[in-house]
Amino acid sequence: MLTCLLDASGASLSGAAESVAVTPQPAEAPSEAKAKTIAELAARYDSTPCMDCHMDVYDAWEKSLHARSIFGPEKVGRTAATFKTTIENGLKEWPYSGVKKPEDVQVKHLMICAKCHLPQLQEAEDSVAQELVKNIYAYVDNPDDLEAKKVLESLNIGCMVCHNRNAIVHKWTDGPPQKDAVYGTKDDVHLDDKHPFLKKSKIMKESIQCGQCHGLGPNFELENPTQCATLYGSHLFAYIPDGGQETCMECHMEKSGLGHNIQSYRAPEMVKMALDVQVEAKAYQWRDVATTTPAAHVIVELTNKAGHAIPDG
Repeated sequence: MLTCLLDASGASLSGAAESVAVTPQPAEAPSEAKAKTIAELAARYDSTPCMDCHMDVYDAWEKSLHARSIFGPEKVGRTAATFKTTIENGLKEWPYSGVKKPEDVQVKHLMICAKCHLPQLQEAEDSVAQELVKNIYAYVDNPDDLEAKKVLESLNIGCMVCHNRNAIVHKWTDGPPQKDAVYGTKDDVHLDDKHPFLKKSKIMKESIQCGQCHGLGPNFELENPTQCATLYGSHLFAYIPDGGQETCMECHMEKSGLGHNIQSYRAPEMVKMALDVQVEAKAYQWRDVATTTPAAHVIVELTNKAGHAIPDG
């Protein structure tokens, strides 16, 4: 290996080499214009075209919380309510956030939640953030507002978030995702006019795919770091070093039998796999002079069998 020292002007100091070969870098893919409305952003990541060929997968995904990542659990809207709480009890109370009222909220403010719940929001202008906040307040303040509910339900972690946008993590080595490709486990053709290519993703069956959202802990890349998802961190730094070998997909999709209906503690299938519960109970009568009271002595042994800490968040 030849080392060439340069002075401040860039001239060679070693005299051994007057030029250094530079490996050409791939040209950056032209950036797509940012979405100006929720409808535009939702259309960009619409999963319904996938139904024609992948109906079973689509039906399973539609039952998952990924399909309602902004609205939240079905008929409840818990996630939307949490977004409002974040604005009211977080952003508006933080003196340097720049948010004094809901209309001040920008994309950068929502990313403390949207980093996982809607990562594609980064591809939108602030007008989309303002439209999103407006519909969140409208629904949370009035659950009978079906139009606002419909808007919130149009935003989700759909097929193209995992199978395109987040399918490549090392973009300097592997390049950015092709906009006209669907990423899976092999290279092939894909029978879709908009996405005619099927490309192999190195991480499609690896836990790092899920780790992009179900993260390492504090999101220090944000101006005001938050900590919510820590599953991948405990999986990577505790489960794997202890000899664990299973990936997120093996447990949450394959062994559970749920497929793309990826669930956690809400599903009995996952509780059965994740926890070993042993209970020993003894019943007796507690006597205090002439008064007897039914009582019980219960020992519960709870063992975590999951590939990460419980609970998360």
